[in-house]
Amino acid sequence: MTTPANNEPTLATRTVFEGRILNVRVDTVQLVNGRTSTREIAEHAPSICVVPVDDDGNALLVRQYRKPAGAFLLEVPAGGIEAGEEPEAAALRELQEEIGHTAGQLQRMVGFWLAPGWCTEYMHAYLAIDLTPAALESDEDEFIEVERVALADVPGLIADGTIQDAKSVASLLLAMRILGDN
Repeated sequence: MTTPANNEPTLATRTVFEGRILNVRVDTVQLVNGRTSTREIAEHAPSICVVPVDDDGNALLVRQYRKPAGAFLLEVPAGGIEAGEEPEAAALRELQEEIGHTAGQLQRMVGFWLAPGWCTEYMHAYLAIDLTPAALESDEDEFIEVERVALADVPGLIADGTIQDAKSVASLLLAMRILGDN
């Protein structure tokens, strides 16, 4: 199958919202057939997620309320990459802020677009092992509970809807494959 050369050149762009964690712009683009269309794009900084696994084969997950979902979700630790910060440094910082540990070994597993149809956010996923206590102060607007989940239980928790977050599903399954727990 051949992919057509179509990069949708931008003819005009305007910012319609500027916020603390994202901006929204509307681009007018030219389509391959010569017509124009608009694209609503959420601009979001790159981010990281981490699957921290302890020596007993448990993933240290976080449970927190997510307003858009209207529910408490069980997730892998994650967060934004600050200006000038390398993804690995962000991963270690988020581990310390969210679960109170750091990692002796941090392995980049993969990177992926979270919602490429409408958002610029690119996420780097890491596996963290050799965990040791090392806490940083958590963000003032985050209220997180840490839960240890046996990796062997993860597929069942995904299947029954306990783990619903896409970044967590993808990164946990990949970590299990890497660790040989699939």
